[in-house]
Amino acid sequence: MSTATGAGTHAGTGAFGDATAAALAVEDRSLAHNYSPLPVVIASGQGAWVTDVDGKRYLDGLAAYSAVNFGHGNPRLLDAARAQLDRVTLTSRAFVNDRLGPFAESLAALTGTELVLPMNTGAEAVESAIKVSRAWGYRVKGVPAGQATIVVASGNFHGRTTTIVSFSDDPSAREDFGPYTPGFRTVPYGDALALREAMDETVVAVLLEPIQGEGGVVIPPADYLPAVRAVCDEFGALFVADEIQSGLGRTGHTLAVQRVGVRPDLVTLGKALGGGIVPVSAVVGSREVLGVLRPGEHGSTFGGNPLAAAVGSEVVAMLGEGTFQQRALDGEPLLRGLLDELVGHGVVSHRVAGLWAGIDIDPALGTGKEIAHDLADRGVLVKDTHGSTIRFAPPLVVTDDEVRLAIGTLGEVLAAR
Repeated sequence: MSTATGAGTHAGTGAFGDATAAALAVEDRSLAHNYSPLPVVIASGQGAWVTDVDGKRYLDGLAAYSAVNFGHGNPRLLDAARAQLDRVTLTSRAFVNDRLGPFAESLAALTGTELVLPMNTGAEAVESAIKVSRAWGYRVKGVPAGQATIVVASGNFHGRTTTIVSFSDDPSAREDFGPYTPGFRTVPYGDALALREAMDETVVAVLLEPIQGEGGVVIPPADYLPAVRAVCDEFGALFVADEIQSGLGRTGHTLAVQRVGVRPDLVTLGKALGGGIVPVSAVVGSREVLGVLRPGEHGSTFGGNPLAAAVGSEVVAMLGEGTFQQRALDGEPLLRGLLDELVGHGVVSHRVAGLWAGIDIDPALGTGKEIAHDLADRGVLVKDTHGSTIRFAPPLVVTDDEVRLAIGTLGEVLAAR
């Protein structure tokens, strides 16, 4: 196989096959450069594996940030999508379609909630939860008009809309995108005392990730989320859990909050809810809270479309069987043990929840992106995050041998540096 060197956003990343180099060149000249992806051009996928345009196979250790929890080409999800494609795909919420109501009912039952607000993307779900929290604060709690405050955590990642980046402390997400939306107050993640000190009568909600994914799979102390629930109850505020990455099986439970027995008032869902086929997101919660919305106050042309609802219904049915949650739960000890063996051998520390790991690499060995490049060269795909941290989140159909392969390859990469 001949090789060529990439250009543009892929410059300096090494030698590629002809088909890969050609595809990268098209991207570089045709797409806005808001991403700097690894130079891997995926053409097909099956289960936990993907194949690039030059025929090289890779173990997928990212699963599209958990959007592909059920594996590439899952036959049940593809069958559900194909069946709906032959019927109707989009009606808008101006009319009622026959798939959305059953989807909402089943999703509410799965999550132990009462109402569902369907949207498309994770950021839309978070924006929706912010609007609902403010409306609830004014209409139910009685906060004076224009004074609603939402408390958020440092190191958060809830999306990239202008409102959401207004309360981000990641410079790459925030700088040059002001002026910023007011109404947010930031406290250290995992610090319940700091949260309590930030509360007052204007706080309508506390918005948190039960586990911070983009932050590097940061898992708070076991007593933190219960303390958040208690503080919200004390001050009459909503607890909004962003489960867009952590939810729907990834941590060994349907929702990550279930690991510590906490029930939020609102939960945002996305990514895996669309089965890796279509973008589907939702806010789920109590009737008292989501019931504050009135017709015409919020909506989405594609939110709740029949195709999304058909796929989402099959996702809910699969999760209702519990096998994917159990697979993540069963895989956690193996993943943790394999990473324990690398501590002191290039790995400084790690955090594991189900089949999800944040792995801190010794900075002397390279950045997270450099390690991700080396792993890709050896056929394993992961995603870097801040500094020298990488994330491992394979599809939940991954086998124990495939987990051993991925972490073994990481050990080889670190030993070679």
